[in-house]
Amino acid sequence: MARATFRERARYWFDNTMSRGTASLVGWLAVVSVALIFVVTGLTLWLAPDEPDGASGPGEVLWITLMHALTPGKLASDKGSIAYMAVMFAASLGGLFIVSMLVGLLSNGLREKVDRLRRGRSRIVEKGHTVVLGWSDQVFTIVSELVKAQAGQPGSVIAVLADRDKLDMEEEIRDHVGDFGRTRLVCRTGRPTEPHDLALMNLATARSVVVLSPDGDDPDAHVIKILLALAKREGAHPPAVAAITASRNIAAARLAGGDEVHLVDSDDTASQLIVQSSRQSGMSVVCMDLLNFDGGEVYMQPGADLAGRTYGQALDAYENASVIGLRKPSGVVLNPPMDTLVTGADQVIVIAQDAVGIRPATREPDVDAGAIVADDCPALQAERTLLLNWNGRAEQIIRYLDAYVVPGAVVEIATDHPKAGADLSGLRNLTVNVKDCDTTDRYALESLGVGLFQHVIVLSDDRYTAHHADTRTLMTLLQLRDMQRTLGEHYSIVSEMHEESNRVLAEVTEADDIVISDTVIGLLLAQLAQNRHLADVFGQLFDPRGSEIYPRPACSYVRPGEKVTFSTIVEAARRKGETAIGYRDASGRNTPPHYGIVLNPPKSRSVVLGENDSVIVLAER
Repeated sequence: MARATFRERARYWFDNTMSRGTASLVGWLAVVSVALIFVVTGLTLWLAPDEPDGASGPGEVLWITLMHALTPGKLASDKGSIAYMAVMFAASLGGLFIVSMLVGLLSNGLREKVDRLRRGRSRIVEKGHTVVLGWSDQVFTIVSELVKAQAGQPGSVIAVLADRDKLDMEEEIRDHVGDFGRTRLVCRTGRPTEPHDLALMNLATARSVVVLSPDGDDPDAHVIKILLALAKREGAHPPAVAAITASRNIAAARLAGGDEVHLVDSDDTASQLIVQSSRQSGMSVVCMDLLNFDGGEVYMQPGADLAGRTYGQALDAYENASVIGLRKPSGVVLNPPMDTLVTGADQVIVIAQDAVGIRPATREPDVDAGAIVADDCPALQAERTLLLNWNGRAEQIIRYLDAYVVPGAVVEIATDHPKAGADLSGLRNLTVNVKDCDTTDRYALESLGVGLFQHVIVLSDDRYTAHHADTRTLMTLLQLRDMQRTLGEHYSIVSEMHEESNRVLAEVTEADDIVISDTVIGLLLAQLAQNRHLADVFGQLFDPRGSEIYPRPACSYVRPGEKVTFSTIVEAARRKGETAIGYRDASGRNTPPHYGIVLNPPKSRSVVLGENDSVIVLAER
């Protein structure tokens, strides 16, 4: 192969310098400008040595030439010989070209810089910020909740990295969230799976990282790849939380993320909430109140102040906070035995409006022992549950339901989904039947004999888009409610939806509980981003093997219609080995946003509970 010539090498070198950007181009323009000025000055001294008039030497001629190059208009006022005027004309003409090029280069360079800033490709320099990696509808819930959680923290920052336009992300988030208060939103465009793009987020100084599960096919693979990129990066690794859609991918995600990542099993969490809500009306509202930052939140208090007391005695330790469990060195225990001793090494788990509002009770609890009822809750009976529609988590829902019911219970699956009822072997307590049914058809629903069931669960059909599936769910809910009014039937209805905006539309159907899966997972991720130690608390709340939240008939605790303090209700629950955290007023069960549920009322508040009202407790099944 022939060796490159000197001309080729020179051209290659010149091309490389020209491709280095605006600074290199301006540098070459400066070289050309200097060359032009010196050449013109030399020609002037040679061809017109006595011009211009008044010039005292080469230095002044050089200055005059520079002015002609920078200000071509000076040529109009020049006088002299033809040789002088020709040389000055060449200087002005060259200067015009150079100045035009310089203005163009600077304008183009500034435009590129602004475009780069617009595209969000600069590295942030924040400290103590919360980083959100990826994009899905959950981002609006997470950002909204983090804004509420950080409302009292001046200078708080939420940084979002996604493969979307920076301005589009900022506009969408602001449209959904609204006022950010003291919190600043910073968006950057990039792929969270790329280490180079992750470097834009200054993760070494971040407070926590939230990894979102994207919409579309195989979202878990995308999350696992992000976790790998986070694990492989150099520097400090802040705690991270991530949502995994399929339980079978949890092990791979845990291996990819390492010890610094807490994983949320989306399907498992949503399935448990649907099952619990189907059996305990109002359960989803209670969980949403605990998960969001608007109402009661879960906090950890040092156990030193209550050391030496039993758990039962600690229930009245705070006026405006409800004790729900202990975090011992061995782990979290919700609603432990009432004689469990609180030690200085423990942390007391409470529900409170905010950390500032947690204050010790200043007087003995006002308990009306005469109003307490000693009746036990009725024994569980075999129940019939109607499951309408089918999706990927339906099998998990039925298996969780099997853990709650007594032998002889029945689940009737009504849907035209081709996979309905598959892979349900090994159930211990449930008998499963499958019927073909169009769940939006009134006559098909009536043929099911819905009035024979105690509970109805309406799932989102995964054969349709999220929006269309929600529309079909609304149709089914309307049909069921009209059938209840017309036929005088009574059964609880729990429905699953995708979009939070459809909750308002669904309220006209008076559904007992509406579970928005994406919203629940988004709220849980936001809570864990603020305090990852709450993972064990929420994990136990959704676990059928431990104490769970139950709205139980108020008449099993206090005499109906009698005015009592909430301390009396707490004492009534304590005698049953349960922890009371609130109550439900049946008259407001269809009134949003709390649907009659009051969590963590002051201990001294007086309440009157009727036959249809409920006491919300933490208890064993």
